[in-house]
Amino acid sequence: MAWRRRPEARGALALLALALCAPGARGRAHEWFSAVVSTEYVDPQTNRSVRSVSESGRFGDSSPKEGARGLVGVPRAEDRDPEGCEAGTRFLVPGGRGTAPWVALVARGGCTFKEKVLAAARRNASAVVLYNEERQGNLTAPMSHAGTGNIVVIMVSYPKGREIVELVQKDIPVTVTIGVGTRHVQEYISGQSVVFVAIAFITMMIISLAWLIFYYIQRFLYTGSQFGSQSHRKETKKVIGQLPLHTVKHGEKGIDVDAESCAVCIENFKGRDVIRILPCKHIFHRICIDPWLLDHRTCPMCKLDVIKALGYWGELEDAQEATAPESPPGGVSAADLSLMVADAERSDTGSSEMPSTSDPVPPCDASFKEDAGENTALLETGRSDAQRDGPTC
Repeated sequence: MAWRRRPEARGALALLALALCAPGARGRAHEWFSAVVSTEYVDPQTNRSVRSVSESGRFGDSSPKEGARGLVGVPRAEDRDPEGCEAGTRFLVPGGRGTAPWVALVARGGCTFKEKVLAAARRNASAVVLYNEERQGNLTAPMSHAGTGNIVVIMVSYPKGREIVELVQKDIPVTVTIGVGTRHVQEYISGQSVVFVAIAFITMMIISLAWLIFYYIQRFLYTGSQFGSQSHRKETKKVIGQLPLHTVKHGEKGIDVDAESCAVCIENFKGRDVIRILPCKHIFHRICIDPWLLDHRTCPMCKLDVIKALGYWGELEDAQEATAPESPPGGVSAADLSLMVADAERSDTGSSEMPSTSDPVPPCDASFKEDAGENTALLETGRSDAQRDGPTC
């Protein structure tokens, strides 16, 4: 499931598959054949024939893949050349008769495979059997001996070779028969393909690392923006709470509850609706305009920046408060609106839902005036100079 969620992981796998399937990713196929080795001799103590067969040999790369048979000959002990590297090496062939076919058995090491084969061929050997080094145990190895002609060349394990050598050194004639065994195909990866796969792997790692870095940077930025946005909304909500509220009453002068409507929800104002009055004199349902101002900060009708109109300049996160700007011609400030709403509520005896901290004073003149141009209501109150001394009607 993790691979499905990460497109860069799928791309890396595709790149690696392309590298492995690209032309030249597989090198040439190496073909080799095993050899069936059969030995036969007569035990001098029991006078019985002893025969063993095993597919324990391996044909040389340049050897003809065909059978051979003959008595086994080993380098003479006095020549002190068990590897058979010298051109004049002599071989001990028990039971050999003149031109009878025989097979040279020599140890690996001391010289090249080609030199061993040519030294035995000069002594008219029909085949050459090399036995591996002691440290290799029962293993055989590939042999390269180009230029040795049509002589059959195989390799056997160290234990098998030493077993035959000891019999021959005891002057026991041993007949060896070589047969063609199983064909094997071994594929090699070329150096060019290794480089290509390495480059693809490194590219995959770079892509994955870059994606991880990009992912965690985006996550960090998103977390920071969420934190800043929450802080910004809290401050904006506090500022919006400073805008004056008013509860619409039936039969209220200055606002026609059947004609006026909220521009956000497009519904007419009804009695007991709580409205929010913006600095631009536009009014809306509180539950409609508050979420709008949290997201947009502007009046839906005239696009006035309400936050700046209340005297808050710049980003709210900086908590930098500036002096409230003067009201534009024909406008009204937030403080004046608060006084207007308070005076209007005092004019109504007992129906307003807004609490007032001052003692109610019956006003002499309070009215709502309709702004026909903007289709909104402006609450205005008038105070006479005499009201400063006391209420007179």
